[in-house]
Formats: sequence, structure tokens, C-alpha cells
Amino acid sequence: MDQLSSIHIRPYEHGDAEALFEAARESLSTVGAWLWWCTPEFTREAAKAWVDRQVMAFQSRSAFEFVICNSAGRFLGGCGLNVIDEGNARANLGYWVRASETGHGVATEATRLLARWAFQNTELIRLEIVVAKDNLASLRVAENVGAVREGILRQRLRIQGELQDAILFSILKSDVDLI
Repeated sequence: MDQLSSIHIRPYEHGDAEALFEAARESLSTVGAWLWWCTPEFTREAAKAWVDRQVMAFQSRSAFEFVICNSAGRFLGGCGLNVIDEGNARANLGYWVRASETGHGVATEATRLLARWAFQNTELIRLEIVVAKDNLASLRVAENVGAVREGILRQRLRIQGELQDAILFSILKSDVDLI
């Protein structure tokens, strides 16, 4: 079985905090450059609090965060739908992969799975991927899934305390068969 066919996503569970913490600590030098929360100050307690909030958010349908794992259950990273705008049937789609699993297509496959899940299980018709213009790995993921590049958003993201331009990509429900 190839690695990508063994990639799965599942909603966070209360017991995922330690795996999240370990993956984040491992990834400080990679995704830490792009994720505001992935810093040396990220604690087990912060991981537990975040996981607990995501379990509740999933139940209330205010956000849908998922663990990316392999067939053995190893925590590979996370992906999710947040900043849900029900009135316009759109949400932000985000992803990250732990340092030891990057470069193998994990984020691309998880993004495909998440987009399909979103369009089958919610009323969303538009998913937006907002990527810092210098985050080459995440830009490749958006391109590899066939998301449409729509433009540059000036000073859209605050990363490590600095405002940075971002690239906006979208996936529409009508595109899902293409990804």
C-alpha cells in the first residue's frame, strides 16, 4: 500500500493533545515559521485546551478541525475548516504537517479529503486557502490540489509579529470532482 492511500483525517478527540504537542515541538523549525501558535512556548496545557475547544466547536458545527493520520494512527499533522461564514457558504481551509512527514504529499492528500468532506457534510460552496506569499510548501499544496489562485491579499497575515502579503486560493463545490 502506498503512503498516500493510508492517509486519513478524523475529528480531534480529547486524547489527541499529547500527539499534537509532540508534533508541534518537532516542527518548530518548519511550520513554526508560519503558524502563530507553533512556538517554543507552546505547552501541553495549551495543546489540551486547543483540542478541547476543537471537540466542542466540531459538535456545535462552528469549526471542523481534523487530525491527519496514517493507517497505524500516527499523528501526521492537522487540517481544518474555520472562520466559517454561513451567510456566504464559505470557510477557510488550513493544513500543516509535522516536520518528519513533509515532502511526501500528506498535506495535499489531506486537503483533498477535507474538501470532499466539507462539500458532502456541510452547506459550504467555497473553501478559501490563504497562504503567506513566501510559504512555498503550502503554496505547492494549494496548487497541487487544483485550487484556483485568485490574487494577492496585501498585509493579510500576521506572522511572527509582522504583517505579510498572502495568496488567496479557492476551491468551489463544483470543482470537487477535479481535485
